[in-house]
Amino acid sequence: MAGVNPRERLLNAAIDHIAQRGISDLSLRELASAIGSSHRMLIHHFGGREGLLVAVVQTVEERQRALVVVPDPGASPGDAMRAWWKHISHEALWANERLFFELYGQALQGRPGTVALLEGIIDAWLEPAATIFTQLGFPDGAAAARLGIAVTRGLLLDLLATGEVERVDAAMDVHIAALEALMTQATG
Repeated sequence: MAGVNPRERLLNAAIDHIAQRGISDLSLRELASAIGSSHRMLIHHFGGREGLLVAVVQTVEERQRALVVVPDPGASPGDAMRAWWKHISHEALWANERLFFELYGQALQGRPGTVALLEGIIDAWLEPAATIFTQLGFPDGAAAARLGIAVTRGLLLDLLATGEVERVDAAMDVHIAALEALMTQATG
């Protein structure tokens, strides 16, 4: 990868490896070997295992936020929300989402090296989501965004725990229909 600095190259390799393998019992030495580096280089660039894992989650989250786009003006709010759900709940993202929840839980417990994950864990999503909800016509885009983040994360956790795609999708459809009804009521 021309133009990619060593830290970024290591981070990208770690993201790919962790997505395939997961992190339970994954040592820094094992990860370094798998991605063609040394544990010393990972410590140099990330401060240790937890620092690397936090960087992985933050980078994956940043990439997902970059995919949030203003919906097609002709699309209904429900269509826009369903399209986002289809993307974010796709099986290809499950490994990264499992890592997200694993580290999120560790950060909430104050595990050293993971607490930095909490910085912006909600706020980084609020502005782009609130902007989109406002553009879709929701009277309180910020509140709808916070609710959307909470419901999305809760249903993703349900999906990862159960694997029941159809049932979880149906639950998201209920949430979206409720938001559409509230929007219709507020504008009608």
